[in-house]
Amino acid sequence: MSQSYDVIVIGGGPGGYVAAIRAAQLGLKTAVVEREHLGGICLNWGCIPTKALLRSAEVYRLAQDGARYGVTVTEPGFDAARIVARSREAAGRLNAGVGFLLKKNKIDVIWGEARLGSKGEVQVGAPTKPAVTPQLPAPKTPLGEGAYQAKHIIVATGARPRVLPGLEPDGRLVWTYFDALKPERFPKSLLVVGAGAIGVEFASFYRTFGVEVTLVEALPQILAAEDAEIAAFARKSFEKQGIVIETATTVVGLEKKADGVVVTLKGADGGTRTLEVERALSAAGVVANIENLGLEALGVALERGVIKTDGLGRTNVPGVYAIGDVAGGPMLAHKAEHEGVACVEAIAGLPAHPLDKSLVPGCTYCHPQVASIGLTEEKAKAAGYEVRVGRFPYLGNGKAIALGEPEGLVKTIFDAKTGRLLGAHLVGAEATELIQGFVIAMNLETTEEELMQTIFPHPTLSETMHESVLNAFGRAIHI
Repeated sequence: MSQSYDVIVIGGGPGGYVAAIRAAQLGLKTAVVEREHLGGICLNWGCIPTKALLRSAEVYRLAQDGARYGVTVTEPGFDAARIVARSREAAGRLNAGVGFLLKKNKIDVIWGEARLGSKGEVQVGAPTKPAVTPQLPAPKTPLGEGAYQAKHIIVATGARPRVLPGLEPDGRLVWTYFDALKPERFPKSLLVVGAGAIGVEFASFYRTFGVEVTLVEALPQILAAEDAEIAAFARKSFEKQGIVIETATTVVGLEKKADGVVVTLKGADGGTRTLEVERALSAAGVVANIENLGLEALGVALERGVIKTDGLGRTNVPGVYAIGDVAGGPMLAHKAEHEGVACVEAIAGLPAHPLDKSLVPGCTYCHPQVASIGLTEEKAKAAGYEVRVGRFPYLGNGKAIALGEPEGLVKTIFDAKTGRLLGAHLVGAEATELIQGFVIAMNLETTEEELMQTIFPHPTLSETMHESVLNAFGRAIHI
């Protein structure tokens, strides 16, 4: 079968399907090639199902704490199977929603595994994995194996869990996050290797349900991408919850038992010790899916394991583009979506703005939540800025006290000379929702004076943001 398109997108994840929809909106004949499931890792095995799990943890935590709120609750329990099932239902619902949106926008879905052929050609073969979700055909005729032509080909193949030597997952004793999302039962003890967003979220989830969690990180700081002060605050909170955290520590050995593993840990001082746990979760990041795409044959430039692009998704080969995780970090769904729209608008000849990675917010949905945008204090100083730093604790906020969530901190970093907001960092309740206010401010190049003159509603957690700005300039009211 041979069919021609203006745009073919390889990969139906957040970057891919958003790019396809925007292309269709601009009148471009568009197809998406997907080998496994629409919505990609984010909707099916990442962002959405993990948040569903964490919501169950939040409800359980509140139920346990009911007496503090004057609510009488009999001894709360939980159904692990139902918690997992609800998570999968959320993923399935959104997966079906993506299919509906593609059909609504008259975008063909080509089921199979794609490979770049000669210039402007995409060869689609049988998928190496069966589709997890029902295949959603194109409006008229289901499409599959064959050769397809396109003026513009966008590679949006995403990423997969990084496999560390000696920690190769087996789906039973050694997990990736895929396995951690759908356990047959909750283990009594769990080792989480890697204290980035993925590792911290799973550590938080499992600890809430009583699992003995040890979190190991090779770097000196958990949440290495975050401001050191915020990461230290989060660490203290996690440890209060009973999570054992070992930084500057690596796993140098693993022995499998009948229903558990014995790991050998090496600390910063070079000393080693063993730890026995029921399950080990490898959460040491992800790697881009660049293999078996035919990139090398076309001469598409690669750099540090990802496809090299400019700020608009263009590679060094005309007509070939890359967006999302496969084009490099930050490997976040919202970054992929933004790149997809910018890439397609550039293809269509519209004014398009290259992605500014310094304005990509990061969110971690642990308890307490962590969110940030822009430079950390350390990086701002390293870049040569004279900084003014504002801090405001949740403990001084009326809404946080009323919610029973007084544990948190908002930190803002300004250029002392110009008043420019360089970075904002939050840890505490609803931090992942609050961060958008600072995202908008930085995108609009808002000054400290404008932020100080802005009226924040009372009583809200957002007042902590205002007070942090005021504090940076010696004007905080409530501390």
